[in-house]
Amino acid sequence: MEVSGQAIVLTNGLFDTKSAKTAHGLIRASKRFEIVAVIDKKFYGKFVSIDANQKITVTEKPSSIPVYKDVQSFLKFKDCREAGFCVSPNYCIIGVASAGGLLPEEMREDILLAMKNSMSIINGLHSMLSEDEELSSCAKTHNVKIHDVRKIKSRAELRFWSGEISKVKSTKIVVMGTDCGLGKRTTAKMVVESLENLGNSADMIYTGQTGWMQGWDHGFIFDSTLNDFVSGELEGAVVACYKEKRPDFIIIEGQAALRNPSGPCGGEFLISCQVDGVVLQHSPKRKYYDGWEHVGATMPSIASEVALIEAYGKRVIAVALSTSKMTEKEMQQYKKDMSKTINIPVFLPLEEGVSEMAKILKKIRDDN
Repeated sequence: MEVSGQAIVLTNGLFDTKSAKTAHGLIRASKRFEIVAVIDKKFYGKFVSIDANQKITVTEKPSSIPVYKDVQSFLKFKDCREAGFCVSPNYCIIGVASAGGLLPEEMREDILLAMKNSMSIINGLHSMLSEDEELSSCAKTHNVKIHDVRKIKSRAELRFWSGEISKVKSTKIVVMGTDCGLGKRTTAKMVVESLENLGNSADMIYTGQTGWMQGWDHGFIFDSTLNDFVSGELEGAVVACYKEKRPDFIIIEGQAALRNPSGPCGGEFLISCQVDGVVLQHSPKRKYYDGWEHVGATMPSIASEVALIEAYGKRVIAVALSTSKMTEKEMQQYKKDMSKTINIPVFLPLEEGVSEMAKILKKIRDDN
């Protein structure tokens, strides 16, 4: 059965934090789910809006996505929405990442109530909720399903790297980052759209649970794949995309960072995927790797990250800035200074879009 339809998304009071990046991604775009409400105890009574550059804000002004305190309050008002139309969601999505990938106990009541009201659960946490006795029993009783997106594939389903990637003629660009939670997936999505606006065909390879939820056709869940098969699964997704669609560009969503001590990765994208170039996402305001301030895990300079990627024999074509906690003046100054320092074009995706970046990528393909 195809998993798609109207959905509510749970953010557990974390909607304004990077922990809710799954929710943010689904609000920005999803071919799989229509988000009809956010459940967040901090912002209930407000609305979520998104502008042309994919920037999300919480506002008092009514929009199509209202925020409710809990599932109970949503159920009370779902048939008489302020927007003037009724909704009937058949999915409830856990829209946050949690410490250790565990289900926060305060979310359990909302999940149970959603299932009792005919909503299946979409779970992107590392914890397999289908193995939770109380939740699985409730799902069975109310004839709904728990979809654990990070469920590990069996050995028989996994693919080993074969070298078939060399037959792919699409221009392959990976959006990597200097850390986690910088907006790599969003930048990749925006690049696909901008390339299409320029008349090129383009597609994205997802490598995380949110990409699957957004409905991209090809990809795999990087951090739920046995290490020996990461390169093969990545290759398989790219090859399948190429065989099915023959796009001019294949944009690949990167994960983590080359030197993130809690989970370094990136070599697979550069080497196994044989990419033609890199878009590097960076946050100038971050001094430490996210969540590792207490151990003094200092982030390296952008220049040294570019040099490391070049040591792999790959070229950083553009830098995308994540501008959290930056003023407009700071954004523009960092953009100007960084571009001079590393001699690479720098962009502000959420503030200015990526159309100019797409033009650079198009020129690279045209020149080749």
